[in-house]
Amino acid sequence: MLDYLLKYYDQILIQFLQHLVLTVSTLVLALLFALPVGFLLSRVKWLSVPVLSVLGIIYAIPSLALFAMLIPLVGLGVKPAIIALVAYSQLILVRNVMVGFQSVDASIIEAGKGMGLSPAQLFWKIEWPLALPVILGGVRIAATSTIGIATIAAWINAGGLGKILFEGLYQNSIPKIVWGTVFVSLLAIAANQLLLWLEKRSALRARGELS
Repeated sequence: MLDYLLKYYDQILIQFLQHLVLTVSTLVLALLFALPVGFLLSRVKWLSVPVLSVLGIIYAIPSLALFAMLIPLVGLGVKPAIIALVAYSQLILVRNVMVGFQSVDASIIEAGKGMGLSPAQLFWKIEWPLALPVILGGVRIAATSTIGIATIAAWINAGGLGKILFEGLYQNSIPKIVWGTVFVSLLAIAANQLLLWLEKRSALRARGELS
């Protein structure tokens, strides 16, 4: 088992980095959509039900089915993988962004207005810091989910650690299955712990700014 790791560590490292890049790229692109949409839904509440319902339907589509549907449109590789992963993460991210901004106490905002803060100042100094812990909680859940689903993206030649797992299954290779699973798990745990630390830190900072 250890012999395989020592012999093919360079290939495993490449696939680990591919998985990491795929995950980070997905989260960055997903947040570019989710932040404005979630903020809009926190302001226009009647839109939240239809929008979240559509995102929920997308989230319920099996990953292999969504990957297969995208192949005729954009082909194989990283592109359909990122499109699918961004789509899957929207429900979690949009909902948390919306809830984060909705959870800001209206009395705090009114106090800020009473102090003469402009809308931009209210957003950056009050709303954003208070909503950030909830938003990061959504990013943490989306990150671990993306890492798992990105493993299946190897089926459409997107690379990553899923390639080791699929090869292990096709070749009945226990070392490949074990090490693929181990490194996917380590990546998910590391991402969860890092984002959990950022989440707690942002919550403490928000309380400190208010005190």
